[in-house]
Amino acid sequence: MSWRPDTIAEVARRARDGVDPFDIAVREFIDTWGRLPPDECAGALAAEPAPIGRIEDAYLAALAEHLASAAGLDAPAWTESDARFLREPFFAGGLESLKAMLIVVSPSAFRRRLIFIDPEYLARPHAAAAADEVPAL
Repeated sequence: MSWRPDTIAEVARRARDGVDPFDIAVREFIDTWGRLPPDECAGALAAEPAPIGRIEDAYLAALAEHLASAAGLDAPAWTESDARFLREPFFAGGLESLKAMLIVVSPSAFRRRLIFIDPEYLARPHAAAAADEVPAL
């Protein structure tokens, strides 16, 4: 097993087995995704993740659809399963005051599954400088 999950199915496996909390496994996968060669992207999304929880299952489908779209790929067929959609909305963060903002800014793959998140959560931090350079202050 690699340090970071390299497939979306591995995210579910790690969360289910208690190797990583779900949110950490997702962040690690997003980091891996940002480094994948384009010819490996479809494979990282292809295998359907094992069920781990109602919200998590829908979230992984939304994530796979979102990443596939951003890479110019078709979303895997498993993302359209009824089990991958919520019947009641889920708002990340749980603060009532954020709900209106999250409805507006959530990526469409998440919104259509009634998951409302800040898209910043899906962004990887970018290095300000190369590893051998010291950033200017």
